[in-house]
Amino acid sequence: MRLLIFGLGYCGAAVARQALLAGMKVSATSRAAAAGPAGVDMVAFGDAARAIAGATHVLVTAPPGQDGDPVLARYATALGAASIRWFGYLSTTGVYGDRGGAWVDEDTPPAPTAARSQRRLAAEEAWRACAAGRPLDLFRVAGIYGPGRSALDEVRGGRARRVIRPGHKFGRIHRDDIAAAVLAAIGRPPTGTRVLNLSDDEPAESALVIEEAARLLGMPLPPAVAFDQAYAGMSDMARSFWADDRRVACARTQAALGLRWRYPSYREGLRDIVAEEAAGGVQQ
Repeated sequence: MRLLIFGLGYCGAAVARQALLAGMKVSATSRAAAAGPAGVDMVAFGDAARAIAGATHVLVTAPPGQDGDPVLARYATALGAASIRWFGYLSTTGVYGDRGGAWVDEDTPPAPTAARSQRRLAAEEAWRACAAGRPLDLFRVAGIYGPGRSALDEVRGGRARRVIRPGHKFGRIHRDDIAAAVLAAIGRPPTGTRVLNLSDDEPAESALVIEEAARLLGMPLPPAVAFDQAYAGMSDMARSFWADDRRVACARTQAALGLRWRYPSYREGLRDIVAEEAAGGVQQ
């Protein structure tokens, strides 16, 4: 099997490492000059036609821009003509929009409110058209964290605040659970298009995650700030993030993939990052 990853960023690199361990040949595109993990054949985005022709599986992590999905804008024809057996697209749980704190699952119709989530839904539909009935997994991903990108780094860096908004809970997913889900999906491809929710089993208030990070590090609790006060200083992106309130169910996704999350909540995830850091084995 030959996996082509469009966008070898934080999640793409983790998928690449697990795919290599599974015996797949991996190629990837990246706009950054940095090399990928050992064993990955790096391809310039503008020169990906040959890699597409040789790929059996394609994963897209690159976000859409104002003009739509950048991969499809350049390579829709090549992807349509290639003998690809599986497509995967990393989308966002943001496509479910604001549900007033209610639960959503894989069958919930999308209703995105934020502009960037609307672009993601449009990209999902574009990939459905490109796949043309071939196996396509739409991974709707919650807030991503992991080594080098977690509440631990915010607390250490003095940037953390405990924004107090009782009852407003967010789902998260560890980077390595994303990679495990992608590999499991490749091993259990769908018939046609499948929606998979990648979110942990315990949506939690942001302040609780910051508190746990401080506890694990043995550092003082960061200051508590009322939501209304914090909102006044937020960026437009942060405000849109807090505007949606939903809880994402993923039991059906885990059953379909034959796995359970390694990190079912932020507690296990943060604890393992600290342990890996202490052992010197963290991969970012």
